[in-house]
Amino acid sequence: MVLELLENEYSVYKFDPEYGINGNILTNDFFSITRTKDELSIIAQENELNGFLEVENGWKILKINGILNFSLVGILSKISTILANENISIFVMSTFNTDYIMVKKENIKNAIEILIKNNYEIKS
Repeated sequence: MVLELLENEYSVYKFDPEYGINGNILTNDFFSITRTKDELSIIAQENELNGFLEVENGWKILKINGILNFSLVGILSKISTILANENISIFVMSTFNTDYIMVKKENIKNAIEILIKNNYEIKS
């Protein structure tokens, strides 16, 4: 399986659920927005947004290349187990096509080395 390391560093931003989303973010190459009754969470490049309640900086993103069929089982489980066994925490997001694994930047080099040892190919 091929994973692609995205170039930028990202943050997970927490906003009040009624926060109005800034139109500038909608032009970025990568962002993710999730709203619940309790919060609005946005994943975007570091230092991209203001007005947040909390922020967790310092994430790198590994994208699973290719379109994953909804019937596939265990892809994230295998990757998360490999990294958990090395005490590497992850934050995962999924889209219709694929999954994205976020790893803190201080752990990304180690995570990549471990994944390569487990037969994953990493593109940058």
